[in-house]
Amino acid sequence: MNQKAEIGIIGGSGLYAMPGFEVQEEVLLTTPFGEPSDPYVVGQLEGREVAFLPRHGRGHRLTPSELNFRANIFGMKMLGVERILSLSAVGSMKQEHAPLDFVIPDQFFDRTRGRISTFFGNGVVAHISFADPVCPRLASASHQAAGELGIRSKLGGTYLCMEGPAFSTRAESNLYRSWGMDVIGMTNLQEAKLAREAEICYATIAMVTDYDCWHEEHDAVTVEQIIGNLTKNAENACKLVRQVVREMPETRDCKCGSALKHAILTDPKKIPRETKERLGLLIGKYTG
Repeated sequence: MNQKAEIGIIGGSGLYAMPGFEVQEEVLLTTPFGEPSDPYVVGQLEGREVAFLPRHGRGHRLTPSELNFRANIFGMKMLGVERILSLSAVGSMKQEHAPLDFVIPDQFFDRTRGRISTFFGNGVVAHISFADPVCPRLASASHQAAGELGIRSKLGGTYLCMEGPAFSTRAESNLYRSWGMDVIGMTNLQEAKLAREAEICYATIAMVTDYDCWHEEHDAVTVEQIIGNLTKNAENACKLVRQVVREMPETRDCKCGSALKHAILTDPKKIPRETKERLGLLIGKYTG
């Protein structure tokens, strides 16, 4: 495969393309885990090799529960991506996170049911460290870029990942608030786990579109207003991504690139050949 990229961008609701790409080319990949959400768009952005993937597919065809998270992240790995910026539309669980604000969470809380969020199994066991689920360098760079652009952002906080596609009941929303959650979305927990297993730096830029149904004025929010916020958030997200890409160091100095070094428990001699081949891109350097 000739197409390569060093930085991956995953676009969420309202963000199905990335303006500013040069020499862009669509790359349709088949991974050992099936088809990604859409062809990757690979090209140059601010002089760097970047791959963009619309999470829900162009035209927003896939629900959060239908996403093939493993294929999406494995495809990034196939392209050579070392860092992923994941953009996600979210609801706010706190008054302080207003619509159009960006939150760059450092924690996740999983409320999904039965989604596959690991590459491992079928004869190989690995337990990654996930106490700190995002890359601190990438998150910090995103927050700094937001400040430079005048975009209100908060560094840190917890993203609650729910199943969907329906939004929360009022009882659920109030419970999540009592737990201290900052934002609520439907997609990023699985991406973060898989990116860590793939030894890819990962950070979420959570773009607030509205307050969740806990807010006493929530019923006054119209669909038109939410769509308007999605559009404005997408514009700010594109500016932010370009700024982060422009300022991103060439080399990594975090631990993300060696996340599997002490995580694989299975004796390499006991790993089935088929599994070794399937996961070779991830574990080959550790299992021979």
